[in-house]
Amino acid sequence: MLTTNPFDDDHLHEECGIFGVSGSAGAAALVALGLHALQHRGQEAAGITSFDGANFHTRKAMGHVAGNFDSEAVIGALPGEVACGHVRYSTTGETALRNVQPLYAELASGGFAVAHNGNISNAMKVRRELIRRGSIFQSTSDTETIIHLVATSNYRTLLDRFIDALKQVEGAYALIVMTPEGMIACRDPLGIRPLVMGKLGDAVIFASETVALDVVGAEFVRDVQPGELIIVQGTDIRSIRPFGPVAPRPCIFEWVYFSRPDSIVNDQSIYSVRKAIGEQLAIESPVDADLIIPVPDSGVPAAIGYAQQSGIPFELGIIRSHYVGRTFIQPGDKVRHLGVKLKHNANRALIQGKRVVLIDDSIVRGTTSLKIVQMMREAGAAEVHMRIASPPTKHSCFYGVDTPERAKLLAATHDLASMTDFIHADSLAFVSIDGLYKALGKEGRAPIRPGYCDACFTGDYPTSLTDHDDSADVDQFAMLEERVA
Repeated sequence: MLTTNPFDDDHLHEECGIFGVSGSAGAAALVALGLHALQHRGQEAAGITSFDGANFHTRKAMGHVAGNFDSEAVIGALPGEVACGHVRYSTTGETALRNVQPLYAELASGGFAVAHNGNISNAMKVRRELIRRGSIFQSTSDTETIIHLVATSNYRTLLDRFIDALKQVEGAYALIVMTPEGMIACRDPLGIRPLVMGKLGDAVIFASETVALDVVGAEFVRDVQPGELIIVQGTDIRSIRPFGPVAPRPCIFEWVYFSRPDSIVNDQSIYSVRKAIGEQLAIESPVDADLIIPVPDSGVPAAIGYAQQSGIPFELGIIRSHYVGRTFIQPGDKVRHLGVKLKHNANRALIQGKRVVLIDDSIVRGTTSLKIVQMMREAGAAEVHMRIASPPTKHSCFYGVDTPERAKLLAATHDLASMTDFIHADSLAFVSIDGLYKALGKEGRAPIRPGYCDACFTGDYPTSLTDHDDSADVDQFAMLEERVA
């Protein structure tokens, strides 16, 4: 299985991407293309469910979209003009086919398939109550609680039962739901996880990012708004807002790392924002150096911004191999370390004797930064400075991001000086939280209504964390070991 980022073990991972099509012949083929464009959001497994007007058809597989959904036989087994799909990252605990989405169930009203990006932060409490009332779960996914809440709701129509279910869950969700009546796309009231709407001819398309619309040739229409449900039934499209008004808090890390640089989120170019973060970082934390070097590939836009603002030349001092995925042999520490060089290698002729500034998007455990700094020193760098295009990651995420437990976050256990020592850099600096907001076009972070979910930096969680709060003495990641975005 290939990985998008060869230094994959030390980044936060957005756990999934979703894509749905309603009203197009061969919808499953479009979904496969859309999921391929969203592969960076989840590389552990993929699934597609289609509806042919009478029956639902599902295929799930471990691994990438390519190799599992690229044959005529596979796509031909997913007939119909309506389909949705999902790609996911693995989380702590068991990785099993039963947890691969879309999840599907036969309800009294007919088939019900759901693809979910996010995490239900009261899923364990809801699950315990549902089991007490007689529900039998087939997966260990938080998403399945939504299906059971719909199935047990006392409301008459399927739409009302679905809304009733959503009002009983907390946390983050962007959902694409398929029923015999049509397709529903929705976001949680805070809009923590992204979802956009597009058109391809008469077909309606929903996707986690605009880049997936681009790949299938669809036209971007608009964002699905926080708290909005869009119902598509044939050519009829309608929107409802069943929740009370609340100030949105989309995940700020979409702009820092999760989304592809060629995506547009909330009418803002991801690439442009990342360059602006780099510019702000150069203003806040300048350094006298010879070269600005990005950590491939996520550090590139911020490094360009830093170089342009500082006037220090931008150079590719780390060369990435595009033909190597996870290290294929790891019998010991020595070979494991050499495996890193299969993926990234220092451009020694450029670096030797130079004072370099490395630009990366974040520091999680610090292990990657340590390896990169060491690589620069072994290549003969005179000085190695590290600049990070996000504030220190000090808190765990409970909204669908695969985050290490807090004790394993370097910034949660070390101050800036000890972090600098840990990675063996000459200096280390992060963009400030106000600087990050400035790069997004704000004056700074407003303490009451900041406009984004930035809990991984500030600890300011915008929703209740029922499962976490109810289990203070239980390891959160064991308790939620099979949360699936």
